[in-house]
Amino acid sequence: MSTPVLPLDVASGYSDVLTSVFSTAVAGKAWLATIAFALALVQVTTGARVFGKLSGVLPFGAGTAAVVHRWSGRLAVLVTLPIVFHCITILGFQTLDARVAIHSVVGSFLYGFLAVKLLVLKDHRFPGWALPVFGGTLFAALMVMWLTSSLWYFTEVDFGF
Repeated sequence: MSTPVLPLDVASGYSDVLTSVFSTAVAGKAWLATIAFALALVQVTTGARVFGKLSGVLPFGAGTAAVVHRWSGRLAVLVTLPIVFHCITILGFQTLDARVAIHSVVGSFLYGFLAVKLLVLKDHRFPGWALPVFGGTLFAALMVMWLTSSLWYFTEVDFGF
């Protein structure tokens, strides 16, 4: 007689994957968000370089900056997918306190900001200032997400890996 196969619990399956690398699933989220935030900093600096700013700080050309900008953006989205999965399917929208409420509200809009930024990027009918404004808004939202999650986790819970 064979052992019955039980359906995989989403929360435990997700946790098993993250704890294969990190000490806890929440620690994994904190570190992945930190990587995404670092990539967002790369996004802001290379985006500014593409627009002709920071040429004294970033000594490479706008073409190289554009390639780095595209790939760092792709990696940032990829790194955030496990975080988004955890937040939507396991935690859901919460308003336990001000920090969690702010995190939940901004998190609800984050991928919307990304979609708008990509729309503005592809549609050349928008004015020239629109792309930096929407890219900056996306960065600001990601910064709020990092401050209300990873920074809080590292300073209030554990700085471990």
